[in-house]
Amino acid sequence: MSKPFYVKYEVPKEIVDAAYEALTIASKTGVVRKGTNEATKAVERSIAKLVVIAEDVDPPEVVAHLPLLCEERKIPYVFVPSKEKLGTSIGIDVQCAAACILKEGEAAGLIKEIVTRIDQVKRGTQ
Repeated sequence: MSKPFYVKYEVPKEIVDAAYEALTIASKTGVVRKGTNEATKAVERSIAKLVVIAEDVDPPEVVAHLPLLCEERKIPYVFVPSKEKLGTSIGIDVQCAAACILKEGEAAGLIKEIVTRIDQVKRGTQ
């Protein structure tokens, strides 16, 4: 299956796994916003530390604006393949198209590493 049009780069599996783990840790020890609307507001206010966007969203237009908005505000973002696993990793029983971390909590080091790796992937030096 091909990637949706809003997916700007291929994310390696270890970064995807790290993003799920960072969301799980931050949801327990920090502050996480769940859902596309909450993530959009956090990005617009420039308070998001990391935005996680699911690739299997239907219709794709629901989250298509997020990568552009993140680029504009210089906020790091990462794509993950499953909205179901995204919801599970933040501790909710339903699917989630997007989520963002506002306060890292104990996931600060992991998030810093994810951001560094994402920059390398975008530049093609990974």
